[in-house]
Parts: sequence; C-alpha cells; structure tokens
Amino acid sequence: MQTTLAPEYQNTPDGMAAEAILRKCVHCGFCTATCPTYQLLGDELDGPRGRIYLMKQVLEGQEPTRKTQLHLDRCTTCRNCESTCPSGVDYGHLLDIGRKLVDAKVPRPATERVVRWALKEGIPSPLFGPAMALGQLVRPLMPAALKAKVPPKQDAGTWPTRRHARKVLMLAGCAQPAMGPNINSSTARVLDAVGIQTVVAPKAGCCGAVKFHLNDQDGGKAEMCANIDAWWPQVADGSVEAIVMNASGCGVTVKEYGHILQDDPAYAAKAARISELTKDLSELLPVIVQALQAGDAALTQRIRSRAPKLAFHPPCSLQHGQKLKGGVEEHLGALGFDIRTALNESHLCCGSAGTFSVLQPKMAYALRDRKLGHLGALQQEVIVSANIGCITHLQSGTATPVRHWVEVLDEALRSAP
Repeated sequence: MQTTLAPEYQNTPDGMAAEAILRKCVHCGFCTATCPTYQLLGDELDGPRGRIYLMKQVLEGQEPTRKTQLHLDRCTTCRNCESTCPSGVDYGHLLDIGRKLVDAKVPRPATERVVRWALKEGIPSPLFGPAMALGQLVRPLMPAALKAKVPPKQDAGTWPTRRHARKVLMLAGCAQPAMGPNINSSTARVLDAVGIQTVVAPKAGCCGAVKFHLNDQDGGKAEMCANIDAWWPQVADGSVEAIVMNASGCGVTVKEYGHILQDDPAYAAKAARISELTKDLSELLPVIVQALQAGDAALTQRIRSRAPKLAFHPPCSLQHGQKLKGGVEEHLGALGFDIRTALNESHLCCGSAGTFSVLQPKMAYALRDRKLGHLGALQQEVIVSANIGCITHLQSGTATPVRHWVEVLDEALRSAP
C-alpha cells in the first residue's frame, strides 16, 4: 500500500514506522474474516483493512473526525488479523500509532475522558486492591452490570517457602492480586513442586498496558521503565533464568518492551533483555510436565481419573499476540487432563480485551455470549483460560466455573496422595 506522508509526519519516528507497516498491506481483506468486530457489525471500517485505510488517510494529511476515532476505539486489539495476514502487517503497532495521532486531533466528550482517566489511573493504582475488597464486601447488593466486574473474594492459599537454586521472577500484576490472588500463589506452588522458586520484585507494578492502550503512552512507558528498574538487579546478576507471566495480556506487553522502548537511550538495551527473558507460564509446561512425571509415575493416571473435564479458551494475547498455540492443551493433556478447545471460533476474541468490556459493553457481551455458546457445546465441567480479564469476563456470563489453568493443575497436585 503506497503512502505519501503529510509534511507533519515525514521524518518522524511515528510516521516512518507507520509507513513501513502500511507498505506491507496488499488490500487482500483476509483479515476481515477473523476480525471479531467485523463479524458483529459487518462494517468495512470496523475491520482491520478499513481501519488501516482510515489511519492511512490521517497520515496523508486528512483531518480525522469523531467517526474515525470511534472506528479505531472499536478495535479489541486482539491481533487475530496478524495471525491471518499473509503479508505480515504489524497491525497492533500501527493501531497504537494511529490512535495516538487521532486522539491528538479529536477531542473526546467529557464523560468519555472521565471514564478513560478513571480506568488508566484506577486499575494500576495501589488503591485498586482496597477498592476491589470493598466491592466484594457489598457485591450481593450491586446491580448486575457492576457485579459482573467484581468477582467473589478468593482465598489465595499459602505461598511456598522452600528455596531452590533455580529461580524465576514473576510479575504479580495490578488487577490480578485483587481479583484472582490464587492464580499467583498457584503458580508459585506448581513451580515449587518442580524445584523452581518464584520471586516477586516488590517495586514492580502494572505492566504498562492499561495506560499505553488508553493512549497515555508516556504513562505506560513510565510503568515499563519502573518494572525494568525493579527487575534489573536480579537480571544483571544472573540469579533468575526467566521472567514468568501468568496473565497473557501482561506477557504480550512485556515481550514488547524492547520494541516500545527502542528509542529510549537509557532503557532500550535493558528493555530488549527483559523482553528476551520473558516467558508465558505455558512455555514452562514442558519442563513442569517432565519433572512431575519423573517424580511420580502414577500421577498421570490419578489426574485422568479425578480431574474435572476442561474446556480451554486461549486468550487472544496468548495465541495471536504471543503466537503461542496448542501448548496448554498438549501438555495438560499429557498429564492426564481431558482438555478441549471449542470446535468453532476458538480463534475469536471473548470480548474482554483489556478495558474494551467497560468501554464497549454491548459488543463485549455479544462476543462473550458467542464464545460461551461454543465452549458450552463441549459439555466440560470447568472452563480454563490464561488471562485474568478473560476469566472474569467469561465468568460473568456462565454458572460453569472459569479458572486459570494453573489453578486446576495446582489443585490436582495438592489433592494427590
């Protein structure tokens, strides 16, 4: 796609990066077939190809409008289109640039500004945990729409105290400790069972995704740099072998620190190293499975006879953002779990998509119900996923328990004689 940049974008980092991405697009439209919002709305401008045209027009000097902004807002950033694209168009990074340029020229209504500010400042805030605890206390009295965003209080269980020579850093996250604390402690217990110690750096906080994708890119980068500073002593001395993410939405962001901070003279090299060390928890499953089976020859048979049947929803941030497909199913299956993915549309977004479910609730709930319909057809006992946002969003629409897969694995190991 040939592009002639407007003078204001020529020779700028955003302009040059966007032009390089646009030149890969061949207008084929394969992306529309796997775009969740296009599936719902049937509007070319609510699919990746249409949004690319809108961003191209802005880069070429056409003034964006509120309508331009709306179509870009409606994107879930699931990056399914990247998995589909035969030309390798880096749509996710292009969208970050496009939203930044459009928001600089199109003022948002006051109510919208307030909601977006509350999300980007509230979720990463230290006050999020106490606010969630208060919400859980009065949850029975809440209206249904608000109750859907506040999961019941969860017992995290105990954190392992054994020390091991092998260590990994883990990002606790901003929302997960308040909404699903058992996910982090389950991760630590499972890794402890195979001789790996989980370390949490106290000064590491939000991965930066919330602010960055709500177009506070400077705020997001500041959080990224703070995490790098918190992790760097243990990375520099080689005492940890990886930085493990058990929320795939955080994982895809931290894996892109090197890209996002590539022009920062103080952090570019460190960010690249952090991204190189970052692994989704599922990437450790081959090591986990091998160690568990070596230590207990009968474990697989016990899991096969006792564990609940699982329906797996692979988050978009895992299968499209990180390009990790099939690992959870393969390795949990090898351990004896009956785990299946939906026969239809397992590649489509569930509608959670970070803050999308708050900002675009009508589409988010339509996608949720569509996803739950396909998962329900499997008639499994528990739905598992790999991202706190997906887990909370799906649970709001079903009585079937929705959990992180590591919680189910941890429970199976603890219940073993």
